[in-house]
Amino acid sequence: MPDQQGTLMSTKSHSFAQQMRTVAELMLAVSGESVSVIKRAAPEQALKLKRQDEWGIYLEFLRAMFNLTDRVSALHIPLKEQPQFMDELTDTVIDQLKKVLEPAFGAGDDQMEIVMTIGAAVAESRQTYERYRFLVTEDSPAKNDLYRDFSDRVARAVNSPGNPKVVAAATLCIAAVIPALLGIFEGQTPPVSADVTANSNPSAASSSPRGATGADIKLVSVMSSIKGEEVETRWGLHPRFRQDLTQEEAKQLTATMNRVAKILGERYATVAFSDQWASWHKAGHA
Repeated sequence: MPDQQGTLMSTKSHSFAQQMRTVAELMLAVSGESVSVIKRAAPEQALKLKRQDEWGIYLEFLRAMFNLTDRVSALHIPLKEQPQFMDELTDTVIDQLKKVLEPAFGAGDDQMEIVMTIGAAVAESRQTYERYRFLVTEDSPAKNDLYRDFSDRVARAVNSPGNPKVVAAATLCIAAVIPALLGIFEGQTPPVSADVTANSNPSAASSSPRGATGADIKLVSVMSSIKGEEVETRWGLHPRFRQDLTQEEAKQLTATMNRVAKILGERYATVAFSDQWASWHKAGHA
């Protein structure tokens, strides 16, 4: 009986194996890229950060993303299987992180510290963020409170508590995770390529060459979503980029991006409501 039960559980979790691997890749990639974004938001403080400090920021992003993944997966995975999915996701993140950090640790090393650190991060994510009650598919004060709590923690990790630029950058990074997670569980191609994972090593965040994957920042984004029979298209700017614009530049960019959003929104609506994509996703990037 134990063997049969083990086989049954493995078969069930296997149906979500691809999502699990992709989510793990996303988590590591976002954490690695976000460290670079946060450092650029506070350049003076970034010069004083040690590798251990950067690792702390990296882990804070992982903590928040474990919690958000737990919430998103609960909408797509049967209740009885969801806890096992999260346990196996933890193992997958650990395995992928081991590979990323292998050059620093050396091949064949035990790397037990990674296992213990990620395990602690999962436990801490529940203790820290589970108290916020909200549905990930809806905007709510509780979701904003989680974002605020998380962003404040990141700002303190950078030794710049209350820094509005750091808070805005951290919020921008973590807020983009939920649409990406929803897309993965709905069968979409994730917005982060596999190449990014290879550059998500937190210890290399300060030494990535200019132009390398993982060192880029998305300055402008456009997103379309379907609500019933309507398509809503929105665009946004990176907070630091917005501050660097003059009033005239901001006005010109606004006019241009409104036109871009209109064109992309109309194209997205044409595809989303076509017969070929009748069962396609309900939200996605245009």
